[in-house]
Amino acid sequence: MEEQVENAISIASDVTSDQIVKAQAFEFLHRLPSEPQGWEICLSLFLREPKLSEITRHTSLEVISNAMQRGVLQSPSLVALRDNLMAYMAGGKADSTNIQNKLAQTFMYLFVFSYSVEWPSFFHDLLRVSDHPSLSQEENSLRMIFYLQVLKQIHDEIADIFVLRTSEETRRGNELKDLVRERDMKMITHTLQSILTQWSGKDYKVIDQCLDVIQRWVSWTDVSLVVTDTLRNLLLELVNPSSSLSQTIEAAKMRESAIMCLIEILKKKMRPNDKLELIKYLKIQEAVSQLVRSPGLSDLRATSNYDTDLAEHVARLANNVVCDIVKALDAVQNQDPACLEAISQLQDFLPFVLRFFSDDYDEICSTVIPCLTDLLALVRKKARESNARISIESSTMLPPILDAIVGKMKYDETSSWGNEDAQTDEAEFQELRKRLHVLQQAVTSVDERLVMDKISNVVLTTFDSFQSQNGDVDWRTLDLALYEMYSFGEIGLKNGGLYTKNKPASPAAELLVGMMSRLLESDSDIVSSSHPAVHLQYMEICVRYHQFFEANTQFIYGTLENFIQLVHHNHAKVRTRSWYLFLRFVKHLQHHIGNIAEIAIRTLGDLLPIRAEIPDGSSEDGDVSSEGNQQPASTKFDSQLYLYEAIGCICSARTVPEESQILYITTVINPLFSDLEIHLGPAKAGGERAVLQVHHLIMALGTLARGFSDWSPANTSFTSQPPAREVSEGFVQTSEAILVALEALNSSPHIREATRFAFSRLVGVLGSRILPQLPRWIDGLLSQTSNKDEMALFMRLLDQVVYGFKLEIYDILNTLLTPFLQRVFSGMADPACGTDDEIQLAELKREFLNFMLIVLNNKLGAVLVSETNQSAFGGVISTIEQLAKDASDLPTAKLAFTVLGRMVAIWGGPDTVERTPQPALDGFDRFMIERFSPLCWALPNQPAFNPNDAQGKQALGEAAALQKMIYRKTGKEYIKWLRDNELRGMGMSETAMKTHLEFLSGANLKMFKEYFLDLVLESKGLPKT
Repeated sequence: MEEQVENAISIASDVTSDQIVKAQAFEFLHRLPSEPQGWEICLSLFLREPKLSEITRHTSLEVISNAMQRGVLQSPSLVALRDNLMAYMAGGKADSTNIQNKLAQTFMYLFVFSYSVEWPSFFHDLLRVSDHPSLSQEENSLRMIFYLQVLKQIHDEIADIFVLRTSEETRRGNELKDLVRERDMKMITHTLQSILTQWSGKDYKVIDQCLDVIQRWVSWTDVSLVVTDTLRNLLLELVNPSSSLSQTIEAAKMRESAIMCLIEILKKKMRPNDKLELIKYLKIQEAVSQLVRSPGLSDLRATSNYDTDLAEHVARLANNVVCDIVKALDAVQNQDPACLEAISQLQDFLPFVLRFFSDDYDEICSTVIPCLTDLLALVRKKARESNARISIESSTMLPPILDAIVGKMKYDETSSWGNEDAQTDEAEFQELRKRLHVLQQAVTSVDERLVMDKISNVVLTTFDSFQSQNGDVDWRTLDLALYEMYSFGEIGLKNGGLYTKNKPASPAAELLVGMMSRLLESDSDIVSSSHPAVHLQYMEICVRYHQFFEANTQFIYGTLENFIQLVHHNHAKVRTRSWYLFLRFVKHLQHHIGNIAEIAIRTLGDLLPIRAEIPDGSSEDGDVSSEGNQQPASTKFDSQLYLYEAIGCICSARTVPEESQILYITTVINPLFSDLEIHLGPAKAGGERAVLQVHHLIMALGTLARGFSDWSPANTSFTSQPPAREVSEGFVQTSEAILVALEALNSSPHIREATRFAFSRLVGVLGSRILPQLPRWIDGLLSQTSNKDEMALFMRLLDQVVYGFKLEIYDILNTLLTPFLQRVFSGMADPACGTDDEIQLAELKREFLNFMLIVLNNKLGAVLVSETNQSAFGGVISTIEQLAKDASDLPTAKLAFTVLGRMVAIWGGPDTVERTPQPALDGFDRFMIERFSPLCWALPNQPAFNPNDAQGKQALGEAAALQKMIYRKTGKEYIKWLRDNELRGMGMSETAMKTHLEFLSGANLKMFKEYFLDLVLESKGLPKT
């Protein structure tokens, strides 16, 4: 059998083995731990002399461990395994590191399954064979490391909080921890301290392993066993070694491990007073002070040899200590002596925290952000208590904290901006800036005046330096000033705006106005800086504080000149972002800039030509974008659209005469028309780039229209008016050109997408002039190849047109409704293929119903039953009926009942409970009784319908409302129909019919909805509400 196991291991580990045979070997080895004799065979293989291959011995130990985990080894077997392995250890056999680790795992499982009963002396016995006087120091070192490895693995198995365990494993681990505490914890902690003492200066690997064990075990060890003079002194000596070996790699590693030990000890949960005493007892302040002054953190700080690993460890220690101090301050009373002690310790540690917070390395800075966050949160909380000591002390603590925050927001000397190679570093710094900004906001919430003075001082001092040094100021300094100025808006604009009655709205707003004036003064022209980051910040500020320009119009023209200069920037990131910011700026100040329209068109003209590029960067003629190495073509085009919208805003300003508006429109759109004409032929021939060029040109025309007018037919605001008829005429040609392109290329989804975009924008400039073209728009946008999503999107646009123009659209809608609905019904009839298609189909159904509601609610219901569309009316009703019965799509069913209710309300005539029905349409009273009423029962009778579902309840509510509406319009006729036909046909008893009819005729709508829900629940055998 041993030979069979050995062969299986050999086959499984041989890369050249046949795969089928190897699979059989793996299966055999997987079953082996469950065999009663399997572990004994593997133990024999492991102990055999001469030693077998390492893979055989390693696998043998793995099988033994698995057998213990599967419960195969009972008490006698565990004792036998213990005796054999202990004899092996006593024999002093040297093993490789790999086997040592695996053997340590096997001992760990022996501990888990035998410590409670079979082997209570586990730790004593293991220590005895790990430290033998007759062995050499090297052999003893290996054995001691083995002992420590076993301790580490025991912790990981029973106490590591980051390991997921079953409830049984958790219970077993807790029981073992309790047993260890009761039997051996005192001995183990004493042993660990002895190891540190005995091996100090002899073998750093033993010391490092020992410190690792202490870090792990301290979390579940009684603090009184850990916090002793001996261990403290040993740790402090390792943290700040006095010997000449203090600069070695080994000493550095042990120092970091010792620091981690202190951190773990300080994590022990205890009362605030005790934690403060612990910090004091461990002499953490002295240790951190010495570490900060050590050569690695002081003399070498500005060099490439700066010990960043040590700095991060010390920063973690300082961070954890300050977090504990803050928790203590939050817990103790103001008059408690512990409060004074906590403040004293806080004052001791705060300089260390700020030193690491200001470190050039962002990882080190980030390490202490949590404690500063906690501290500022506490100061803010205690600020309401006028006599709180921490609030009183905050006046001295906050200024250095704020100085450190502002200083850290500055790019460091080694950073670059905008380079492709530095994108990751840039993103990380911006993320850090966000975290720093949160800290600055916390300081603001405590002392707003302090922050106001600090930021205004930073900004104005920088501007003064820029002016006095003729612009020779480092870009990082300028960027910091502008970033802080932009952030200042959270204070300066928080009262709703910059000005109130033409005066600054607050002291902060007044400071901000002063900063803006200095920024825009000609003798401190920040734009003259050569760095792109400064230019970008400048534009962001001008856009954010646009209210300043409304009150100080003398600065507008100069700022616009700067913008026009910056939109031509040679840095791609700045240039494309500036196009968006330029749009935002001119949109806010549209009515102050009409006099620059001609200049804007002329100076921006070189940026307007559109050149589409196929997404992979290639093109049919082999030409590629000159900016292909800087920016994706799609990103550039999307940003280019902002320029077209900006030109539309400028040209449509009220101060621009109508004849000038027409001239400017023509100047911009004529080149687009020519380009469209050139590319239409190649696009029809299937040229990919030509199709994309047509798409881009249509998008540009639509975007120009959006910039020219944001009016919509449904907008009744006096501040938003449609353009004059003469001006609107200029866009009729645009609409015609787009329609020609659509009609030629309506098989292309990209063209339909762009046309749909343009249509929604052109409505704002053409108004009712677009209505005669509506049939062509519909014919092009709802082509045979249009998918359900496109149909739904266009119906949403059509809803807006119908809602906006109402009766004006009647004649056109009357003409196009039937063919339009036929296409919609065709789309709804197509079977859904896949989840996405099902979602699109459901959306199309809802949009169809919404369209019906829009038509009915805007007094256009007559179009549905007109002579022209009478043939389609039956299809409309049938479709709505099907949707109302669909239990798989309850939101659509609910909407279908709502549409039917509107039809009844509109065509059912006046309310006539006691009189003969007088429907607006002949025969509609019988129609709604015989066709609509049964639908109210058809939905809940579906097997899949769940009346307890929230959407199901809503659908039932609409069905109940439909019944009440039919009753209001037909009265006794409906009651008679229900009693004689509908309810009786459903098998309802006389008593139940009587109750139903009484609720229908006598109860209000809310009561009837509740009754109807209970009735459906009862019919399905479910408890009533």
